[in-house]
Amino acid sequence: MPADIPSPNQMIAPLETRTDARGHLMIGGCDVVDLAQRFGTPLYILDEATLRAACTQYVEAFKRHYAGDFRVLYASKAWSNLAICAIVHRCGLGIDAVSAGEVHTALRAGVPGELVYLHGNNKSEAEILLAAEVGATVVADNWLDLEILSAISAECPVRVMVRVAPGIDIHTHEYIRTGHLDSKFGFDPSELAAVLAYLARIPSLRAVGLHAHIGSQSFELAPHGDAAQLLLEWYPKALALGLSDFNELNVGGGLGIRYTDDDDPPAIDEWVGTICQAVTRTCNTYNLPLPKLLCEPGRSLVGPACATAYTVGSTKTIPSIRKYFSVDGGMSDNPRPITYKALYTAVVANKMHDGRREKVTVAGKHCESGDVLLRDVELPPLERGDCLVVFSTGAYNCSMASNYNRIPRPAAVLVSDGEATLIVKRESPDDLLRCDCLPERLQT
Repeated sequence: MPADIPSPNQMIAPLETRTDARGHLMIGGCDVVDLAQRFGTPLYILDEATLRAACTQYVEAFKRHYAGDFRVLYASKAWSNLAICAIVHRCGLGIDAVSAGEVHTALRAGVPGELVYLHGNNKSEAEILLAAEVGATVVADNWLDLEILSAISAECPVRVMVRVAPGIDIHTHEYIRTGHLDSKFGFDPSELAAVLAYLARIPSLRAVGLHAHIGSQSFELAPHGDAAQLLLEWYPKALALGLSDFNELNVGGGLGIRYTDDDDPPAIDEWVGTICQAVTRTCNTYNLPLPKLLCEPGRSLVGPACATAYTVGSTKTIPSIRKYFSVDGGMSDNPRPITYKALYTAVVANKMHDGRREKVTVAGKHCESGDVLLRDVELPPLERGDCLVVFSTGAYNCSMASNYNRIPRPAAVLVSDGEATLIVKRESPDDLLRCDCLPERLQT
């Protein structure tokens, strides 16, 4: 009978994994060693059941904790992909997009335009026009957005939300804190009265509510409830100005996930419950009807649902200092360690029954000293050809992948009930040259 994955790696739940009789890691009923041989490495392995389960947890949590209408949006910047957008839509979610490319992907995946919300601090006129034409909601981030929207709405009425920087800080990496006042995102609260008055003068701009997002990979609950309360304090003022459609509240996302044993994020149900309680309590205080409550998780949906498989190559031992093993990927398929000093958990997929451990550092193959995926981790003794698997790589790995050192980006497969389906083709060397142009005078 297949053995369970060793307890140190049970932190990767809810990703469904097990170990078969040969000591091979299984994800979604598929042998990861076999997947690596069939599709090559590096390889993103996305478990459909885990992704669907997270979507369901959000939806069911809102049903339990909130008496009003709601909509969960997938923050597709985490990983914008036709298959992922189609899956989350079939689970009842809408799409949070930040570019024309992400809007286009959602539409091509079958998501109706009215379930798309376009964000961004520097949207082009073409992006805003696209959103308006397909019936998406545009989240105005600044005065330029409002000027463009005003001009467009004369021909094409637009649903508009207003993003606010609420001045609430959370404990996370400074690059992914977005709710504090010193942020490139959103209107300062001191501008909000003028913004609402502007919207009230332009009826073709259908102002439907406020939005805030205070940061990412957060384990704190209270700040998210506080942000919702601060935003709702503006709703009586908006209604008094005649903004009768002001009945949506988008509280953003940001719930963190467990990358290592030291991470202890709250459950999805706790996060949703905290926000719903804050919204309900504040609405009772101001005698407001419950708004349509929106949130936009990304990492907490797709992050735990994916693992990345690599093949081990060279080794270097520095006596009394460190032992390096290199893999066939690195910062081009996972830029988070070199960017945020992000930490991960890994196993050796073909040695799951091997109880031996040695401290090693796993390096990427790129020409950067900082290209290190895992530093000083305990793994079974590694050899050339071993299949190393890094967990919780679904968020911001594929979406931020690059061609640094002219390395093709990896393939991705969707696994479900023992079947693996390609959802992203591996780039070829010719793909790297597809957009290059060689001037005729330089051709030999």
